[in-house]
Amino acid sequence: MRILLIEDDAGLGPAVRDRIAGDGHLPDWAEDLATARDFLATVTYDLVLLDMMLPDGHGLALLRQMRQARNAVPVIILTAMDRITDRIDGLNTGADDYLVKPFDLSELTARIGAVARRYARDPSPHITVAGLEVNLAGRQITGPEGAIDLGQREWIIFETLVQAKGTIVSKSRLEDRLYSFDAEVESNTIEVYVSRLRKKLGKNSVETLRGLGYRIAR
Repeated sequence: MRILLIEDDAGLGPAVRDRIAGDGHLPDWAEDLATARDFLATVTYDLVLLDMMLPDGHGLALLRQMRQARNAVPVIILTAMDRITDRIDGLNTGADDYLVKPFDLSELTARIGAVARRYARDPSPHITVAGLEVNLAGRQITGPEGAIDLGQREWIIFETLVQAKGTIVSKSRLEDRLYSFDAEVESNTIEVYVSRLRKKLGKNSVETLRGLGYRIAR
């Protein structure tokens, strides 16, 4: 998933960013609301992790603007504000979950997985796709001959295709999921990773629709 982390804490920010990346997601980190708004105007995110107290304002103001603009991206609030009224305000404004600092990074991983599955309308992390048994939460794939290991970028492409539920995913959308702002995109990168997926998952696991994009086999 492409995840936007909005957090100004110089210690927590890198730790959460690195955890997200280690879980196989692609994080962008904004340390203030102005940067976050620029990112949101440029990229389509799968999830936002939002701190409340930021250098240039309150996180709820951004959340309120997002919901008023009909931006339905799921949002998990990360904050030291632990009063019941604070939680109610956050959830009523449109947050999907609320995690109080300090928190264990393993719990954050679980919360991210739970929200992602809920928005994918798949409450179970275990699914079957292209003849494979897939555990999305555990990033595990099992084929006829046993476990199949994917690299981080291979997994990002595979997960994006799976979450599209058999619909066509454009090359540009896959590139958007795969790269952060400071990375260059080579013209044949997606083709290379799709080829690797076919070698590992089966030659018919990913369909190419010329001029349109890619689709995971059912």
